[in-house]
Amino acid sequence: MKRIALAALLAFSTSAAFAFHCPADMRKIDDAMAKNPKLSAEQTAEVKKYRAEGETLHKAGKHQESVDTLAKAMKILNIK
Repeated sequence: MKRIALAALLAFSTSAAFAFHCPADMRKIDDAMAKNPKLSAEQTAEVKKYRAEGETLHKAGKHQESVDTLAKAMKILNIK
């Protein structure tokens, strides 16, 4: 019985830890922007806007919205 409870606890904690990857996405965006990608001024502004919005949403606990917003920036940067 203890093994089942422990397995369930580990499965839940692992899935929760990987469920939202906002910080990792923000780091990918920051790393890509540090390399001065060839973007138009409009694209650069959009990436910065989405990056900032994503961080704000993450801090507010709106992780799915954060992931979705950061994905827009990542698409512009061709990050997978």
